[in-house]
Order: sequence, then C-alpha cells, then structure tokens
Amino acid sequence: MRVSRTNHVAFWICTALVAFFMISGGLANVFLQASIAGFIKLGYPAYFARILGVWKVLGGIAILAPRFPRLKEWAYAGMTFELTGAAITDAVAGDVSQPPRFATSLVSARWRRSHVSCTASSASLAEPNMR
Repeated sequence: MRVSRTNHVAFWICTALVAFFMISGGLANVFLQASIAGFIKLGYPAYFARILGVWKVLGGIAILAPRFPRLKEWAYAGMTFELTGAAITDAVAGDVSQPPRFATSLVSARWRRSHVSCTASSASLAEPNMR
C-alpha cells in the first residue's frame, strides 16, 4: 500500500510538532524553576518534574529517530499517559487556565492509530513508505 504525499507531509508535520512540544516541555521541566514550582503547587515533589522532563525529552527524540518502531510505539504511549495524567491533575486541582491537555492526548492517540492503519504492513510500525 502506498501512502500519498499529503499523508507523508502531514505525518512529518504532526511528528515534528509533537516532538517540539515534548522536548521543549521536558527541558522546561528540568531547567525552569517556574515549571518546577507548578509541580510543587499541585502537590508533587520537585524531583518528579525533573524525572518527567528527562523522559519527555527522550520520548521526543525517540519519535524523530529513524527506524526503531517499537521504541516509537512506547514513546507515543508514554506521551499519552503523561498528557492524560496532566489533564486529570489539572481537573482535580481546578486549574482551568491550562490548555485542554486531555483533548491533546486524545488527538495524539487518534493520530497514532490512524498512522498505524496507513502503514504498508500491519506488522511494521515504521514511517509511511514513499517508494
């Protein structure tokens, strides 16, 4: 099965945006005191922000790396868990000033599902083939 050029471009735009937001957010969690203070305000220990930040950066890098389909699958799963947890934390804390992270996680999960169904082989979770 061939993937159209439009789908290929959309795939890479979505991948780049998700990677950018994960990597930049992860770096903020590691280095910015304001981000760490936000975690403390929500009741999490300060070290949790740094641990989560490192994993977000690694996940963002993983989805950009060529090959390694299983690693990418786990990176997307981790991102979905992180975004869902963030949405639940914000809802419980009553913080409505944050963007709707739950919707972002649903879009990310839906996009991943549609990407898998568009690949040439259901056994391969690699990027779309452009032969």
